Amino acid sequence: MDHNSHGGIVAGLRKRGIDLITAESDGMADADDEPLLQRAADLGRVVFTQDVDFIEIAGNWIESGRNFAGVIYARQMGLNVGVVLRDVELIATVLEPEEMRNWIERVPLL
Repeated sequence: MDHNSHGGIVAGLRKRGIDLITAESDGMADADDEPLLQRAADLGRVVFTQDVDFIEIAGNWIESGRNFAGVIYARQMGLNVGVVLRDVELIATVLEPEEMRNWIERVPLL
């Protein structure tokens, strides 16, 4: 979980049993976006973010052949926490890690 993520989303995903690490708990609270994406890649973990910059960074990584475990992006404005929780839980329980590799998924899902 990116350090800019809504606290209600973090709490809600934990309540649903979703295995997650926050940037804060991993000692990355002050990290810029690219090192955070690299850390997640090193751990083989998908990043959930509400920071639109991650979309550009991940896109650049795809173009340059750098690998990452995946990015789930939810915009900050007009956020419906319940919908985001439902969609992230669906992604976490249905998709295999290789299906998220080098993939950017936006929520809410349409």
